[in-house]
Amino acid sequence: MSDISERLAGLSPRKRELLLRQLAARQAPATVDRIPRQPRAPQGTDRFPLSFSQLREWLLELLDPGTFAYNMPGGARVLGALDLDVLRRTVGEIVRRHESLRTTFQPSSGEPVQVVTPTATVDVPLLDLSALPPAERNAEAERLIAAERRLPFDLGSGPLLRFFVLRLGAEDHLAPFSMHHIVSDGWSITLLYAELVALYGAFSTGAPSPLPELPIQYPDFAAWQRERLRGELMEEQVGYWRDQLAGSPPLLPLPVDRPRPPIQRLRGAVAPVALGPDLIRAARALGQRSGASLFMVLLAAFQATLARWTGEDDVPVGTFSGNRGRAELEKLIGFFINTLVLRTQVEEPLGFGALVTRVRNVTLGAFAHQEVPFEKLLEELRLERNLSHTPPVPGALRTAELSAPDREALPGDSGAAEGGG
Repeated sequence: MSDISERLAGLSPRKRELLLRQLAARQAPATVDRIPRQPRAPQGTDRFPLSFSQLREWLLELLDPGTFAYNMPGGARVLGALDLDVLRRTVGEIVRRHESLRTTFQPSSGEPVQVVTPTATVDVPLLDLSALPPAERNAEAERLIAAERRLPFDLGSGPLLRFFVLRLGAEDHLAPFSMHHIVSDGWSITLLYAELVALYGAFSTGAPSPLPELPIQYPDFAAWQRERLRGELMEEQVGYWRDQLAGSPPLLPLPVDRPRPPIQRLRGAVAPVALGPDLIRAARALGQRSGASLFMVLLAAFQATLARWTGEDDVPVGTFSGNRGRAELEKLIGFFINTLVLRTQVEEPLGFGALVTRVRNVTLGAFAHQEVPFEKLLEELRLERNLSHTPPVPGALRTAELSAPDREALPGDSGAAEGGG
């Protein structure tokens, strides 16, 4: 409790009240305010509203039809004997369990809807490369995987999951897959891995599925979200962000070494930065002294660096929230991730310890107000956006990268945020 008391002492009265309210909600009985299951037709196809995040993806698809920018790729390597029939049965069971993987998207009276079919088939073709020489085999495997990841999905016809197997040898297989972002996120890929392992292991021994049935499905969340984010709750959440983002700079003037193209070409790259164990231990120790998580310390360092590069002391940075603060959402494949803006004043001569404390307060406030979807926030606040720029979102600072104790320091964040969101 002393750690919680220290955190509360550093918050404004408004933020302290909101954090206490959220902590109390976490400790409430699990039966309170459960997400209700929507009625389903006994047989046939069901139609449901889109979640706010899905609506954004739908609109992005209309702006750039046929893009592969929102494909969520993954894959596994299987060393040992692979029973393709068991794998196909495993994929079929995952599709049966998750309505999101049996969903397509259709316009209806001017508004898109989720169309959920009672059954759907995802083919798992086998491509045998084992006869090729090793160098050619690996090159061909890389080519096929790259080509698959650039293959667009058709949101109107589906399926929005693709899966295939590459045989490199008698006991060496690759199993790449892709899902469209409108039905998945980084957390969903982790769930898919876990269910593949559990179900394949059970089915290969003749055992039944060890996985419990899901209490709700993604369309239930979408309908509940739209009903929940009305009236007082929406006003409170949007009010916080209106205050937090008032006068926020639309762009950070990052120094560049060449002219920026007028339209984004989505030809980005990853620039990994490795931090040594001594530095991480020192950062953790600093965070403990300040009542901050490792995420907050690294974010403070990132924002201080951006301030130095740009010469600006008002530094907003985007990060991701898993947005799965309810137990019934933790095992669902679907699109839950939300974008949060962490805006910090980094003026001189603020010391780094004081900056960490400031970042901690900003982060706690943001995660206490993570329910309002970013796309809804843009609509409500009429924030200026520049489609030729991507806002700063430090991949190394995504909460998916942090250990469980660090994630627990972020109220409302129930785990992984987004990889590639």
